Amino acid sequence: MTSALGSVPTGRGDAVPSPDRPARPSSARARRRRWARAAGTGWLYVLPAVVMYAVFVLRPLALTIQYSLYDWNGIGVAHWAGLDNYLTVFTDGDLLKIIANALVLIVFFSFVPVALGLLVASLVRRITTGAFGTVVRTILFLPQVIPLVAAGIAWSWLLSSNGLVNQVLHAVGLGGVARAWLGDFDTALPAVGVIGAWVLLGLCTILLVTGMSKIDPALYEAARLDGAGPIREFFAVTLPSLRQEIGVCLTVTIIAALASFDIVYISTSGGPGRQTTVPGLEIYRLAFSQRQVGLASALAVVLMVLVLVCVLPIQRLTREDKP
Repeated sequence: MTSALGSVPTGRGDAVPSPDRPARPSSARARRRRWARAAGTGWLYVLPAVVMYAVFVLRPLALTIQYSLYDWNGIGVAHWAGLDNYLTVFTDGDLLKIIANALVLIVFFSFVPVALGLLVASLVRRITTGAFGTVVRTILFLPQVIPLVAAGIAWSWLLSSNGLVNQVLHAVGLGGVARAWLGDFDTALPAVGVIGAWVLLGLCTILLVTGMSKIDPALYEAARLDGAGPIREFFAVTLPSLRQEIGVCLTVTIIAALASFDIVYISTSGGPGRQTTVPGLEIYRLAFSQRQVGLASALAVVLMVLVLVCVLPIQRLTREDKP
């Protein structure tokens, strides 16, 4: 029986709650304290990374946006320019052509490697185990680990007037097609695109082969039981199952196309004329050769926005649907 005060001592320093006075939520407060302590410990672990990200990414980004609003040569006094630098980027014919060159390179750096990667990955899917599979994956991935400077130099030799490509064309009776591929106004940009496609093909192929290895074999068996051939099997089973891997490939390769610098600088230096000049190379020239830091910063900001505009829809479309 309870006492008049509504509780009976239990001998452990606490009391049985009465109907008139609810128990104190000590357990809830303890859980909140433990959660806060765990969150504080977690922030201590990520604090070094956050500091490095703020110093080497966020701060330079903020300074670039700030510089883009000034007319500054990098040394003297900066003069307020407002949005004049951005107006120059969107009205100057040469700068618009440079941005268009980057968009053209997306076709070679992104869509070509992904399409060929799907084809090659489908062909080597059955030989990805054992020693032979290891050799195949190594050969395919080798262009990705070669320094881009070395790749640019090697391809410059191959595509020169007396390079291996033209020698092969002369040997098979197609000498009339031979030309200085990187020095011709009509072929310079596609030639640079071929170099980029060769470099990125291995990465896309390895990612897609890895994705194919995770597809349930029962899906292929079901497709074959339904009478699907290799092509129908590819479009009905393989392609839908690789949505995330294709999204990663497109994201990486589009960023590589828009931010390309090494291959273009080594192979053509932006020539002939401005046929292969890309935003990354033009930003370098504007900032360090022509001392137009404000205009270079504005072009860099526009390039960043262009990357986001191209990449974010791909990330949204290839995101895995959650049940």
